[in-house]
Amino acid sequence: MTILVSACLLGQKCKYNGGDNFSKTVAAFTAGHTVIPVCPEVAGGLTIPRLPCEIVGGEVINTAGESKDREFRQGAEICLALAKEAQIDMAILQSRSPSCGVRQIYDGTFSGRLIEGSGVFASLLRENGFRVVDVEELEAAEKEKNIG
Repeated sequence: MTILVSACLLGQKCKYNGGDNFSKTVAAFTAGHTVIPVCPEVAGGLTIPRLPCEIVGGEVINTAGESKDREFRQGAEICLALAKEAQIDMAILQSRSPSCGVRQIYDGTFSGRLIEGSGVFASLLRENGFRVVDVEELEAAEKEKNIG
């Protein structure tokens, strides 16, 4: 199986604040498979660290009010091309990210409030027929398996 994964989930320090979102569950789940780590934001030319961004009225904006929409969309296209070339079986993406959020994203007010919706890259993958999984779904399923 070939799995595309948000690079931050694999411990790459590519988050906006220079950190990562390492997930033991993702590491265990992907062991023995072909893994393609991606960070659409970095692929689109954004720096590490960078100002936090949210989707405001369909456009990706940072906390200084600057549009980063071009970088987000360019990075998403670059990573989509990798997914197509590798013929991935699925993508495991970071929750709530303006790039990778699968089920929820922040509401665009930079207040921490969540709304239903998808990030730029997650939406593009879905539109192109790829299976997209939120890391928190995977972690919840693993926890349930260990309890049950």
